[in-house]
Amino acid sequence: MSSRYAIPLLAALTLVILVVLGKLLPAWCVFLLVTAFAKGLAALGLVLIIRSGLLSFGQGLFYCAGGYGAGLFMLWGGVHDAALLVLAGGLVALVLGAVIAPLLAGYRSIFFATLTLALSMLAHGALTKADFLGGSDGLNLRPPSFIGFQPANSTESVYALYVFACILVVVFSLACRVHFNSVRGLLSLAVRDNEIRVEYLGSSVRRVISENFTAAAFLGGIGGALNAIAVAHIDPELAFWTTSGEFVFVAILSGYLSVAAVFASSIALEFIRSFSSQYFPNAWQMSLGIFMLASILFLPNGIGGLLQRRKKRMKGNKPA
Repeated sequence: MSSRYAIPLLAALTLVILVVLGKLLPAWCVFLLVTAFAKGLAALGLVLIIRSGLLSFGQGLFYCAGGYGAGLFMLWGGVHDAALLVLAGGLVALVLGAVIAPLLAGYRSIFFATLTLALSMLAHGALTKADFLGGSDGLNLRPPSFIGFQPANSTESVYALYVFACILVVVFSLACRVHFNSVRGLLSLAVRDNEIRVEYLGSSVRRVISENFTAAAFLGGIGGALNAIAVAHIDPELAFWTTSGEFVFVAILSGYLSVAAVFASSIALEFIRSFSSQYFPNAWQMSLGIFMLASILFLPNGIGGLLQRRKKRMKGNKPA
């Protein structure tokens, strides 16, 4: 089978497996998967930035923008369709990212990371003081509909949201995989390796970084909107530095070579945190820290690097 059709068919098969799996899992597990998918989408955006050699500690800003965009679109605009709400959240974050990207494209290393963190914390402080947006308490959202389908009970609502989240994950994963294999996607790796050579060949490094940053903002907004719908609440903590830190850890754990590894890392982190807080309520942070330390020590190139080595090994074992 041609590789041109292999990736879309694999994506379709993955979607079918996920949808069927949702019927077999308990409701609490399905809900955790939805929140993991939301954070995985934001972390996938961060991977776009990492591929160009930069690290953002402000992805929570766009995660928050997407959440508030979807929430206010519901509360003030009277829209309750999940697809429209997620699209609204993504567009709000996209516009915000497009404004910020040219300002940050000229910075590198710790300056880029610190500036993105500062912008995120500024948004957190502003939202905390904005009483018309609920202040530090935030705002509660109502249950959405799904392209005209209104779930009759909470069980149907959770599963419908799960199916919707699976569609988002598969669609954007496929889009990112195609982008990674494209000339524009490979150019990001060239920027990571040697900016001067990229400029010498006629490409603009600032433009590549701006495009990646804007795309990352859009994915962060999509994830934030999905999370807002899932938990039915938005608050300034979505822009807090700890939220951005989670995305950074997921991106580092997954590496920048595999799209699937991003969501595998997000799911692992979400379940470990959930079980740690349940069984070790007074020491769940320590359990999470041990997991992070072990990941850095034993998977320096992330889960994606592990999958890449396995793929190369399988190709090497094929008969000539």
